[in-house]
Amino acid sequence: MTDTPVPVLMYHSVTACPSDATRALSVTPEAFAEQMALIGGLGLTPLTTADLAARWRSARPLPARPVLITFDDGYEDVHRHALPVLARHGFPATLFVCTGWLRGHHDTGGGLDTMLDWRQVRELAAAGVEIGGHSHTHPQLDQLDDAGLRAELDGCTRIVSAELGARPASFAYPYGYSSRRVRQAVRAAGYAQALAVGNALARRRQGPYALKRVTVRRSTGAEEFERLLLGRAVARAFARDRALTKGHALVRRARQVRRKAIRSRV
Repeated sequence: MTDTPVPVLMYHSVTACPSDATRALSVTPEAFAEQMALIGGLGLTPLTTADLAARWRSARPLPARPVLITFDDGYEDVHRHALPVLARHGFPATLFVCTGWLRGHHDTGGGLDTMLDWRQVRELAAAGVEIGGHSHTHPQLDQLDDAGLRAELDGCTRIVSAELGARPASFAYPYGYSSRRVRQAVRAAGYAQALAVGNALARRRQGPYALKRVTVRRSTGAEEFERLLLGRAVARAFARDRALTKGHALVRRARQVRRKAIRSRV
């Protein structure tokens, strides 16, 4: 079986007026509409995360030119601006919700902008958008102890299941951070697949709990977007991001070692 590379697009907010916290990872409604039209014009076939993983797991063939459209966190403008465009093209997508950020009685007040409410999430699901988990309060999961990690995963799973009447099958790691322990916990929580970031094309050999995505941001122009879809120059486009990520990872590991040393002395 060939290991077909698949572009998995990671969106966040789709708005003309983002908050300061979401600006870099937002796209305008006009840009989003143009990007979806390009997907259709190039003859790509959008899949949900669950569909892609199930095809890889069962060795069923993929469509000739697959692509995934994913959204993280749960911003209200996904319903307002992205859903009508997706519906017009007949495109499925996956939304990974942070259950403690959505408006309603589970809201912890941590949302970075106006968030979806559960009625809107149900409407998205009814329109063909797969609803996946993205933790409860959006922490760096690999920095939590085992009890905290289980609480984040189980709380998210329980709330999505109760609100939608169906258990979520797919997960996306907040900030893209995971570890072997986190991946094992996500699997134990009942998720069949999970997405990281990585800013590279997804491949079957990455395994179902470490599938990579490419970031679509406010600075992504039409030409760069087309190159991402076609898998051209992806490494060069995100070289600076990977350097920053590696540097940040070293800082995070140093902090983690320091915290463990402090706890061992207490």
